[in-house]
Amino acid sequence: MSNKLKIIPLGGFGEVGKNMLAYEFDKHILIVDAGMMFPDNDMIGVDYIIPDFEYLYNKSHQVDGIIITHGHEDHIGAIQHVLSRIPAPVFGTNLTLGLVEVKLARNGMASKADLRPVQAGETVRIGPFTVEFFHVSHSIPDAVGLGITTKAGLVVHTGDYKFDHTPVDNWPTDFAKLAELSTRGVDLLLSDSTNAERPGWTPSERVIGPAFDEAIKNAPGRAIIATFASLISRMQQVADATIKNHRKLAFVGMSMVDNAKMARKLGYLLIPDDSLVSIDVALNLPPEQVVLMCTGSQGEPSSIIGRLSAGTNRQFDLLPNDTVVLSAHSIPGNEEAVSKTINRMLRIGANVIYGAIAPVHVSGHASQEEQKLMLNLVRPKYFMPMHGELRQLRRHAALAMEIGIPKDKIIVVENGQIVELEDGKLKIGERIPGGYVIVEGSSIGDADPDVMREREQLARSGIFIVNLSIDKSSNRLLDDPEILTRGFISTDEATTLIPAVRKRVVDVIHGGGMSVERDIVDVVRTFLFNETKRRPMVFVTMTKV
Repeated sequence: MSNKLKIIPLGGFGEVGKNMLAYEFDKHILIVDAGMMFPDNDMIGVDYIIPDFEYLYNKSHQVDGIIITHGHEDHIGAIQHVLSRIPAPVFGTNLTLGLVEVKLARNGMASKADLRPVQAGETVRIGPFTVEFFHVSHSIPDAVGLGITTKAGLVVHTGDYKFDHTPVDNWPTDFAKLAELSTRGVDLLLSDSTNAERPGWTPSERVIGPAFDEAIKNAPGRAIIATFASLISRMQQVADATIKNHRKLAFVGMSMVDNAKMARKLGYLLIPDDSLVSIDVALNLPPEQVVLMCTGSQGEPSSIIGRLSAGTNRQFDLLPNDTVVLSAHSIPGNEEAVSKTINRMLRIGANVIYGAIAPVHVSGHASQEEQKLMLNLVRPKYFMPMHGELRQLRRHAALAMEIGIPKDKIIVVENGQIVELEDGKLKIGERIPGGYVIVEGSSIGDADPDVMREREQLARSGIFIVNLSIDKSSNRLLDDPEILTRGFISTDEATTLIPAVRKRVVDVIHGGGMSVERDIVDVVRTFLFNETKRRPMVFVTMTKV
């Protein structure tokens, strides 16, 4: 039997989001997290992105379990896709599994899933892996880090964390467990790098409470709070401020309603029945008595806030006296969408409060001083930063060197680069695919980079279509060429440009040749570029009668 532990980064190494890691030992595999990521601005039509876990397809029988460290979308958003290929038991704390179950229920998979609850402080044997769960503070209750022991050594996997001394749930990160793991000798630490470029300490979640109280108290009409549907702690803070200001709270949107219902049932969200109303009831109350909580803090067009800003929400509209609070930082790449959403809401007349003007959001991730503290608490033999773009991983590596970890004991890798721990030494292993899998509706992985490039070109330059009806026997035109354009030229330009194109198409057909369609495409492309200096996608369809 080999004593080699393979650490296989499938997501979250070189990017923010779609976190997924596999540990492989003696033909047994343990998966940690299965997250999704928002698409980049140039990924037109994409709903979300999941990790490429093709490496595990033919090894699904070797997977002993899937551990979910906490219930945020970047850690559970791909769970239904993973379980459809790898039907392994899922381990997590009660709230985490509750959020997983809500997600699986929407996809008709809840009854088939093997969900196994664990608690922080428990030790569970999963195949050859002895896993110790320890509590970490984050922006959601019930988050855990992991101590994973095999014959290859002890690995500490922090998950997302921060050292919040006054968390909303009064349950700080387990310093004692981290110190106890350190006394045993930690061979490898994998630690959250999201805020590796932020100096100092991340503020406590408690600083948000007074900001919510102030925003709701001063709102002349409805207060609309936008955040992620999985931020259960944030729901509690909004509920507390709502009750304090003698208003009624309504959750809006399926994900927000389902998650709140589940969290109340499990006891993680404490809201009196008389303070919570449905959206239908809330819309019939005086605006100054209402707080609405919904999704859309990232400016997503399909979210409640996105639709309200565009005037396309069906159930209710944004009113000039509404106060909208965006309680989230912009995810990298979403800054432009968030800015546009804020500006649209301001034009309607709403008051918009966001992180730049009030402390309505704090990060759930450790900043530099907390990352140093984690390194000093654990004192690992080797260090491997995770959960961040390459620049953040590199910065975290530099912090490790600052506190005395030798450069040759620090390893920075991106998705797909396997790392091996054997005989107390860490080394680079083989390379596997570690890219994106694109999800669009029910389509998974069908849109490859070529499709994305075509969409970008269509969005940038438009489309130009030439429809031809040809006599089968004589190869002569039966009608004038029909030309359709979308996203290319204005109506005024078309009046002169299209007749000129039509004439050139006729000339090509009358000239004959072996490849008329290709000749027409070449002639039209060249002419359009010469006239407009733009390159639309040109298509020719030919019907022979």
